[in-house]
Amino acid sequence: MFNISHTPNTNRSVLATLRTLIPDRDIENFDEAKRIAEHQAAKLLTLHGITTWPVPVEMIIDQLPKIRIEYCEQPVSGATFWNGTEWVIQLNRYENKARQRFSLAHEYKHIIDHGRAQQLYGSKSAPQSSKHAESVADYFAACLLMPKALLKRAFFSGIQKPSELAQLFGVSPTAMAIRLEQTGITERAQRCRTSGSRWMPRAAAQAFSAQPIHA
Repeated sequence: MFNISHTPNTNRSVLATLRTLIPDRDIENFDEAKRIAEHQAAKLLTLHGITTWPVPVEMIIDQLPKIRIEYCEQPVSGATFWNGTEWVIQLNRYENKARQRFSLAHEYKHIIDHGRAQQLYGSKSAPQSSKHAESVADYFAACLLMPKALLKRAFFSGIQKPSELAQLFGVSPTAMAIRLEQTGITERAQRCRTSGSRWMPRAAAQAFSAQPIHA
């Protein structure tokens, strides 16, 4: 299905390794939770030796133990639960491949957060707790599927239309437009453009913290 140049150290599970990146204390704010998610996404890419696009999100299925994917009829894009022996990630069978890829990465972040969600986002009774958990899961998925370094490499090599980049990275055009703005790539290109240069207009979508990318 895909090539992985490096096999993770079996002495420590990938999931446990990603969880160690969460500090052993209450997280100070939403921005810190996003930084942790970005570090986790980068670590996952490093563990699997991913250096080019599209990022094979299937590694979550094929390389990590005790995770099973089910394609179901459901009103939401994804859901996750522990069935007593393994994690089950349910994906909407009627959604397109790009959306399913994003939902898979999003739900995997919830698995990483298991047991640490209150530490990361505050008590479930807190008004913003659930919203922050969902937004950070979106951010993790974006960082995993559209790593900033790879996105910059593609964009500044001349592939600058969101639709073309989306196809390249296996995500939706909406997700790509938001990621381009959120990373500052489109703004940077605007500041540096000269007469006659090719440039893509700034995305109109809101930032991750305000609008989940998969919704």
